Amino acid sequence: MKNWISAALLFFVSMTIFAQETMTIQVDITNRKGDVVYLREGRKNIQEIKADDKGVFKSTFTIKEGMYTFFDGNEYAQLFLKPGYDLKMTLDATKFDATLQFSGTGAKENNFLAAQTLIDQKIDFDSMLALDEANFNKAIEEKRNADTARLEKAALEANFATLFKNSLEANLNGLKQYHTQIMANKKLNNTAAPNFVYENHKGGTTSLESLKGKYVYVDVWATWCGPCRAEIPFLKELEKSYHGKNIEFVSISVDVDKDHEKWKTFVTEKALGGTQLFADKNWNSDFIKAFGIESIPRFILIDPKGVVIDADAARPSNPKLKTQLDGLVK
Repeated sequence: MKNWISAALLFFVSMTIFAQETMTIQVDITNRKGDVVYLREGRKNIQEIKADDKGVFKSTFTIKEGMYTFFDGNEYAQLFLKPGYDLKMTLDATKFDATLQFSGTGAKENNFLAAQTLIDQKIDFDSMLALDEANFNKAIEEKRNADTARLEKAALEANFATLFKNSLEANLNGLKQYHTQIMANKKLNNTAAPNFVYENHKGGTTSLESLKGKYVYVDVWATWCGPCRAEIPFLKELEKSYHGKNIEFVSISVDVDKDHEKWKTFVTEKALGGTQLFADKNWNSDFIKAFGIESIPRFILIDPKGVVIDADAARPSNPKLKTQLDGLVK
């Protein structure tokens, strides 16, 4: 009898510990894009949840308290998860952010995050980043105060509040770094672009000097860069639109030397147009360093005399670029 009681007690304690370390999430998606959704910690998938025969995504799993990302195969949402939560999530995939709602335990914190996303979407970050230093710092402080006031008014879990504040500061510091880079880029405008001499995919080398007399739109990219690859279809359309006109589209790969053959194969298989070049010394190439390029993709617009028009030009996917080029290229 004593052994049976000990075994039963051990089973009860084990189940109690398991219950304390697990949570349940149920996701109901209208107009869903697929049959699998994911929970991610950073870039790592920690849960892959498949729809049941009713189209509902539900799973119980062990979890550590913290911030995670929900991904439906198309869009993302930030979540706060912790052991003991029984969280229900509903959304319309065609209006993801606007329809995202939570109920059950943990709903209050996660509805706060969903509302924060909608608030941030209303901010014109491009205009904010274009401000001079004094006004930019003022805008940063206003955002910090507004977000902190909302957090305090909501009276949410203490650990969540700490994580949110840390995330807020990290995001604001990221904006500050980006603003510093933008201000540095502006100083390069109206200056002579440094020359480069890079390997051409078609053979030989090509220099910036050899392209004088034409506008040059430079795309700094790499084969491993997802956002870079996402711009390729838009870049191809631009090349078609300005074919035969006074502009050269130049793509400079900063792939490392060991990926040289990968670059050559990628350019061929994807039928990339324009002038495809491979930077010597990749990130440490003089041209790349002169423009302070530390992240990609990066786009640069140079005039026919070799003078920088825009050291941080709009992406091919941005309609502002075509408007700008239409006013320059004949």
